[in-house]
Amino acid sequence: MSYKRWLIIAGFLFGIGVALGLVTPASTVDLFSSEDIATFEELGGILVPFKTSTAIFIFIKNTSALLISFVLSPIFCLVPLLALIVNGWFLTFVSVMVVQEESLGYVLAGLLPHGIFELPALLLGQAAALSFGTAAILALFKKENKTLLLANLSRNLKYLLVALALLLPAAVIETYITPLLLT
Repeated sequence: MSYKRWLIIAGFLFGIGVALGLVTPASTVDLFSSEDIATFEELGGILVPFKTSTAIFIFIKNTSALLISFVLSPIFCLVPLLALIVNGWFLTFVSVMVVQEESLGYVLAGLLPHGIFELPALLLGQAAALSFGTAAILALFKKENKTLLLANLSRNLKYLLVALALLLPAAVIETYITPLLLT
């Protein structure tokens, strides 16, 4: 299957997450314990805007997530599937809550500058993971697919590298520009 189709599938799965985020009731926030919320607040205190360490942390976190998804994709493609749906859900769920507290403009100012790089990185990386994971699974069942696996891996590593490269400007923008727009 062509990589373009994997991108469409990744976009569709992310869209499912977005739709789920739109229909999730605000009362779901109660699912998070006060301990979970305290952990998020503690992390927010560590990730200070305008600090190089914050940009490095964001870059490493996002890079690790994509790499783990790619490496674990041969396990029934579960990690890329979950990553796309959960990211779409969480982004939309939180955005809906913030729109209710602030405004749509506030959400867009907080997401668009770095999201221009981060969302394509997510879709490119997860599409590569889905493609590789599927090829690895199929290689278990047909001998001719085993010969195609190395070519698939090579092609998808190139797409993964592009995705990882996009995460660097996203982390820098999220650290240095987004806080300026939210004040």
